[in-house]
Amino acid sequence: MNFRRGRTSDVPEINLIPFIDVLLVIIIFLMLTTTYAKFSGLEINLPTADASKQNEQPNEVSVSVTQSGQVLVNKAPLAAVSVQAISDALRRAAGEAKDPVIVINADAKATHQSVVDIMQAAQAAGYPRISFATQSPR
Repeated sequence: MNFRRGRTSDVPEINLIPFIDVLLVIIIFLMLTTTYAKFSGLEINLPTADASKQNEQPNEVSVSVTQSGQVLVNKAPLAAVSVQAISDALRRAAGEAKDPVIVINADAKATHQSVVDIMQAAQAAGYPRISFATQSPR
């Protein structure tokens, strides 16, 4: 007994066109509301500068750091490179000068830690004015 003889069953069908339309609207919305940020790498090329050489000031203390990490205060090498030894040498080199400028001449291949040690020594000695010397490009 077939009571559905005249009726054919409809096969459900998924219509993809409205689905695609909704996805395109979402993509356009995301493209318009997204902010694009350009992240670039940090490029550091030291120690060159285009500035002209300034005249030497009488209250300057020159501290040099070689590639191997040896520290020289006013061209006099130090036996120890600890922060305390550098601080004592800075006090001796400054003498009676009031508020001297510590000029750091670091080799381009010197370690960052040796420069930070000199900065800490200057702070411990009570000399807040620190400058870095550079050379002009050849």
